[in-house]
Amino acid sequence: MKIGITGQAGFVGSHLFNTLNLREDIEIVPFKRAYFDTPAALDSFVDSCDAIVHLAAMNRHEDPQVIYDTNLHLVDALIGALERTGAAPHIVFSSSTQEANDNLYGKSKKEGKQRLSAWAQKSGGRLTSLTIPNVFGPFGKPNYNSVVATFCHKVARGESPEIIQDNEIGLIYVNELVAEIIEALTFDFDALQPSRVRELPIAPRHLVKVSEILALLLGYRENYQQNGVFPDLTADFGRALFNTYRCYIPQEHYPVHFTKHTDPRGSFVEITRANTPGQFSFSTTVPGITRGNHFHTRKAERFAVIQGKARIELRKIGTDQVITYDLDGANPSYVDMPIWYTHNITNTGDTELITLFWINEPFDPEDPDTYFEDVNP
Repeated sequence: MKIGITGQAGFVGSHLFNTLNLREDIEIVPFKRAYFDTPAALDSFVDSCDAIVHLAAMNRHEDPQVIYDTNLHLVDALIGALERTGAAPHIVFSSSTQEANDNLYGKSKKEGKQRLSAWAQKSGGRLTSLTIPNVFGPFGKPNYNSVVATFCHKVARGESPEIIQDNEIGLIYVNELVAEIIEALTFDFDALQPSRVRELPIAPRHLVKVSEILALLLGYRENYQQNGVFPDLTADFGRALFNTYRCYIPQEHYPVHFTKHTDPRGSFVEITRANTPGQFSFSTTVPGITRGNHFHTRKAERFAVIQGKARIELRKIGTDQVITYDLDGANPSYVDMPIWYTHNITNTGDTELITLFWINEPFDPEDPDTYFEDVNP
């Protein structure tokens, strides 16, 4: 299946792109934001797709009219390309629970859905409209995508976010939303004949008060960021929020040096404290050898160098920026691996390297998230 994603560089789009990119049965048709202003490029894009996930939209602006006009312009541009080419792919449209509210963002989503529905009925195309609640997850833009992104960014930098209204909000983690989108892409429309339109409300997975979110994040800052203690990661929401928070910790936080206790017998170093089950392991590495070049989509992992010299490299999937840390067992230290970051470790010394590893779930050879090998380390 050839799938295109408008807004593939955005918050949800990048997660969907990275997840679909792991599958061998899907070919992603590349998309660029400039296509909306280049009819020939947009025509070529829509004509190449079996399905298009339309995520491109404006969420916030100081002038609500700009949001309304922009979002409908994007829908109209997409429909224009579909009509010019005669292409009839399956369109998956990201609408919002804001549809029911009397604001211009909600109206832009509702009217965009209506215009795409009219196109599908007239052209023989197919439309799935997803009504999406508040989305949170790693790499969300602070003060734009969600209150979770804003709080994570501020708390990780020692700031104190303000709660304006302590409401209970319905949330969905971006991985959960991506799974819903992928399922929608494979829907068999033959069961809906003669209708070519399906509306799919997506229920929130987590109902949480704003103050509860902030309390958890402040706990992560104190216990994890400041003292290195992993929280309980057995609950889905706690694990999702923790993995989200870790991606906002400034990169200069690492490496973190251990406290080394020495007496006439030798030395003692505590590697990890955790309020969650996990697996400890260690490796020895000869000089010049690199281990790793894989990434995780949900697991937390710690690399602790206790003997020898090492270089740890991390790169966020879909980017070229490499973050480098040099560690020395003479001053034992660790680096934690965020999800969706390729990571490796190289012995840069001339003696054997000893590294301890902790991961928050036991090794399971049947679980693909144990290691996703990166073909572009």
